Amino acid sequence: MTGIRIFQVDAFTDRLFGGNPAAVMLLNSWPEDAVLQALAAENNLAETAFLVPHGEDWRLRWFTPAVEVPLCGHATLASAAVVMERLEPGRSEVVFHSASGLLPVRREGALYVLDFPARTSDAIEPFPALAAALGAAPEAVFVNAFNYMAVFAGAHQVRALAPDIAAVATIDRPGVIVTAPGDGGHDMVSRYFAPAKGIPEDPVTGAAHCMLAPYWAQRLGRSELRGWQASARGGEVLCRVLGGRVELSGRCVFYLEGEVAPW
Repeated sequence: MTGIRIFQVDAFTDRLFGGNPAAVMLLNSWPEDAVLQALAAENNLAETAFLVPHGEDWRLRWFTPAVEVPLCGHATLASAAVVMERLEPGRSEVVFHSASGLLPVRREGALYVLDFPARTSDAIEPFPALAAALGAAPEAVFVNAFNYMAVFAGAHQVRALAPDIAAVATIDRPGVIVTAPGDGGHDMVSRYFAPAKGIPEDPVTGAAHCMLAPYWAQRLGRSELRGWQASARGGEVLCRVLGGRVELSGRCVFYLEGEVAPW
């Protein structure tokens, strides 16, 4: 295979070394899945996005260092920035074809706006294994096919959590979101742990906000929300709930551009 272009972009941030770094790799066609997984493991970021042209659109797949995932917000944001700032400067919209359906992204000034499927959830009784893994007992717990979401009373509790990552990996969902009412001008604060996917703590998680936004919109009684993911890098996600869809808005900063050596 000839060398392929690669970009590394910090997503959901307006500053270098903030937000969530994603690799974006440009392909002419799909190689074996094992090759995609090996590339993602070599990049060793929370997500690598792979793009293949599809008419005026692009096909998009996402891999962590360990597995392929059905949806990823920050790597989609990064992919949109690559298309609109590097491949087709001046373009203001792009549609990605993915395992989660068609994902339109538009540019509004410095922001990229993702149109993602909302992920509703059901309340369940808090259970001891989750509290033990997190090292603290949440007020409430919600679940869907993708994640557990543990709700705490205060942002300080979310920031102070030091979970047992090995124990989190044994929970019967791919990831665990923790959240609380926001501080510092944000409506909600969150963190996301997904060791089962090869990501002990994800810096900023668009897909998690597909679950967070519907919950907080209902709880707070409004459809537009400002979220802060309180990882060490930190990042802001602007959310707008539109029925069965969620718009997630954020900024991107380019860190690296190059070419992978042929092999």
